[in-house]
Amino acid sequence: MDTVICEAPGKLVLVQRPRPQRGAGEVLVRVRRVGICGTDMHIFRGTQPYLNYPRVMGHELSGEVAEAPEGSDLRVGDVVYIMPYLSCGACAACRKGRANCCMNIQVLGVHRDGGLSEYISVPEGFVFRAGDIGLDAAAMLEFLAIGYHAVRRADIQAGQKVLVTGVGPIGIATALFARLKGAGVTVLDGRQARIDFCLTHLGAAHGVRLSAETPEHLSQITGGDFYDAVFDATGAPKAIEAGFAYVAHGGTYVLISVVSADITFNDPEFHKRETTLLGSRNATLADFEGVLAAIQAGQVPVAALNTHRASLADLPQVLPQWIEPEAGVIKALVEI
Repeated sequence: MDTVICEAPGKLVLVQRPRPQRGAGEVLVRVRRVGICGTDMHIFRGTQPYLNYPRVMGHELSGEVAEAPEGSDLRVGDVVYIMPYLSCGACAACRKGRANCCMNIQVLGVHRDGGLSEYISVPEGFVFRAGDIGLDAAAMLEFLAIGYHAVRRADIQAGQKVLVTGVGPIGIATALFARLKGAGVTVLDGRQARIDFCLTHLGAAHGVRLSAETPEHLSQITGGDFYDAVFDATGAPKAIEAGFAYVAHGGTYVLISVVSADITFNDPEFHKRETTLLGSRNATLADFEGVLAAIQAGQVPVAALNTHRASLADLPQVLPQWIEPEAGVIKALVEI
């Protein structure tokens, strides 16, 4: 079968591999769509610190059931999505029902080979029917669920003022679901095109382009109060540190980004605001189901999100182009 492997930073190749054999309790999935995300681009650049090369990337997956275990509710031909966070089910986090932060987590495409391949075999407990939303939308469930999870973590309420810093795909998902909760959303980014996307397609109330005047602009928008909830999706330590100042008194700061750095903040300011600081990691099945329902209800601009696509065979040539900011990628899909 065709498989694309990242052999080393900057080296993506199409190879032939044996079709996987379905293990006990596993489902063999014929992969049809793979979403390309920031994690994949970091792997290609060599700036993702949590994996070893070579690696088959791809964790935003949809496809069709090729084989299922005897007695499974899944049937050959079912359109499915895959939860790529393979949790152990036994650790402290899993016992609390928080498998998204499992102590022994294995993320497809990061800790073990992912879905940039014609077939993948995964445990049945991580394969779910996608209903009637189609293959494209099913492959977008994962990144949307991360934003959904962050908004749920912050318990966003109607009428609150929300700031999302960094509106790549994860920030876009966060802005969308915060707005669907009834919040007034401001987006902050260095790229005007991403800001315009949020204003046009997501219903964001305000867009601010990063500059030396950013704190003043955000203060003006909120009448000096700043934001009930701030979400960081920049992946940049300095941006994360700056975001503490944008949280209102009594507000919440949610860190979706993961960075290999120590993050510092001013303790008197933190306590003066009685800031709530939250980490938000991955997503749960409830988040995936929430996103699926939102797509079925027509609340997610799926077609607008999918700005680029390519075949598996063409991916080694086009991925370096997609990485460049001028490409304007929101969500790229690989068709298999």
